[in-house]
Amino acid sequence: MEQEPIIIYTDGGCSGNPGPGGWAFVLNDGSLRRERSGGSPDTTNNKMELTAVIEALKTVRDERDSEDRQIELYTDSQYVKNGISSWIHNWERNGWQTSGKKPVKNKEYWQELKALADVLPVSWHWVKGHAGNELNEKCDQMVRKEMDAQIQRSRNS
Repeated sequence: MEQEPIIIYTDGGCSGNPGPGGWAFVLNDGSLRRERSGGSPDTTNNKMELTAVIEALKTVRDERDSEDRQIELYTDSQYVKNGISSWIHNWERNGWQTSGKKPVKNKEYWQELKALADVLPVSWHWVKGHAGNELNEKCDQMVRKEMDAQIQRSRNS
């Protein structure tokens, strides 16, 4: 009997770019649902989008019984979806340079994401943000809470 896929929704963002940011994911693994989030006092939207995906996939990787299960990952970031499913192949081939011969931004994040994607069966999906998708909206709420916490911490220090 084939197991149900693991469903993951991710989001990331920051207040200002750069600025205080947050990342979040919701992972549905059959009957088990996990929600995780975190933040950074000084970051970018793209770094937080990538961090959300990396942290979600690390969670799957670290749970030994789920390694072989199909993962359906949903992101509202075209940067993440296009980067991992298309652009990254040329970046690697070109020594981590863009087609314009500039260094790839967030290279370390992309390398970590690729290492995870190489060992996990992930299908990448883009979902329109702020369009009423329940799990995307949940991630967005979690990201906003993390951003607010980062802003509050900076005010208190």
